[in-house]
Amino acid sequence: MVKLTDSAVRKLQDMIGNASEGEDVLRIFIKPGGCSGFSYGLALDTPQEQDEVFDVQGISVIVDSNSLDLVKGSEVDYVQDFTGEGFRIWNPNAISTCGCGSSFHTRDQAGHPGSCL
Repeated sequence: MVKLTDSAVRKLQDMIGNASEGEDVLRIFIKPGGCSGFSYGLALDTPQEQDEVFDVQGISVIVDSNSLDLVKGSEVDYVQDFTGEGFRIWNPNAISTCGCGSSFHTRDQAGHPGSCL
């Protein structure tokens, strides 16, 4: 479903260890917007009824049913480079992304382009 690099797993283990009680699962979600149509979201959260739950290298990952097809096959990485540090998502479904890499659209879904915040 979704892959996590070793770097992402290490960072998430650290974050989950310091998270509030009950927020020990990584939520990956897609929302409309961004300059290319869809934007990624990541958060520590608790599963809801409509979520799919996956175990990825010992990390529980949840994806809501609306976001599932848009992130299927994606890889989440944690990088530290000259532009900063943070999570980055490589999505094989994206046929176009914005310059900052935080929004995209797929062949079948264009989303709702707007400002890239």
